[in-house]
Amino acid sequence: GERGEEKTHTMYGSVEDPGLVPRVAEELFRSIGKCAAESQVRVSCSMLELYRDELMDLLIPAGHNRNSPALEIKRDWRGSVYVANASVREVLTQEDLLSSILEAVERRHVAATRMNADSSRSHLILTIFVESTNQQTGQVAMAKLTLCDLAGSERLKKSKASGTQMKEAQAMNKSLTALVDVIEALTQHAKHVPYRNHKLTQLLSDSLGGNAKTLMIVCCSPVSGNSEETVQALSYASRAKLILNKVVRNKDSQEVARLKKVVQIMSQELEEARAKGYQAAA
Repeated sequence: GERGEEKTHTMYGSVEDPGLVPRVAEELFRSIGKCAAESQVRVSCSMLELYRDELMDLLIPAGHNRNSPALEIKRDWRGSVYVANASVREVLTQEDLLSSILEAVERRHVAATRMNADSSRSHLILTIFVESTNQQTGQVAMAKLTLCDLAGSERLKKSKASGTQMKEAQAMNKSLTALVDVIEALTQHAKHVPYRNHKLTQLLSDSLGGNAKTLMIVCCSPVSGNSEETVQALSYASRAKLILNKVVRNKDSQEVARLKKVVQIMSQELEEARAKGYQAAA
C-alpha cells in the first residue's frame, strides 16, 4: 500500500487494538501450551530493519551495530533463508516475545512527512523460529514465520520529502519495484526469478516462492485523491494471489536434525576462517 495507509498499525496495532503480530504471538503460545505434554518446543526470534538498502539488527543495543560483524543473507541446508551474524533471541513466553518486538520497534527509523506524522522509513522483518521435538519419537519439526512490515510506496510530489527523507523514499521505492518484478516472474513461471536484485527480495525469497504458505495484506485509502495508488495496490495483490507454492513439513529424526545443525555450524566456521585468511593475505 501507499505511504500513510496504516500498514504498521495493521501489523502491530496498539495495546487497545492489537495488530497481526501480537495476535500471532498469542496464538503461537496458546498452541504450544496445548501440546506441552507430548512435545518440547523452543521458540526464538530475530528482528531486522532494511534501511536505505542496509540491513540493521534491531535486537542489538543502539551504537553497538558498528562493532558487529556484517549481516549476510544466506540459505541453510533446507534452502531456508537466514541472516548470518544476526541476533537470535530465545523467548520462553508470549510476554518475552512481545517485549523483544517492542524493544526492536522502538529503534526503527521513522520520520514525519506530509502524508504521515510517524512515517516508517524502512522495511521491518520479524522472524520467529519454532523447533518442536516429540518426546516419544524424538522427531524434530522446524518452522519459520516471517512477518514483514513493508514501507509504503511514496510519491515525492505528495510527501514533499527532501534531503535524507528523499533518499529514503527513493530506496524504498526501488526495493518495492524489485518485489513487483519477483512477483511478476513467479506468476509468469519464468525460468529466472530476480531474487538477487535486491536485499528485500532475497530476504523474502523462501516466503514468496519456497516451501511456505504466504499471506499478503493490502492496505488501501478511501480518499479519491489516492485512487490511482489504490488501483495499483489491488493490481499488485491480484498478481501475488496467483503464486502457488508446494508446502512440505520440515521433519527429521532428532539425530538427523542434530547432524545437519553441526554441518551448518561447521560450514559457517569454515567461511569465517576463509574470510580471515583473505583479510590477512591482503
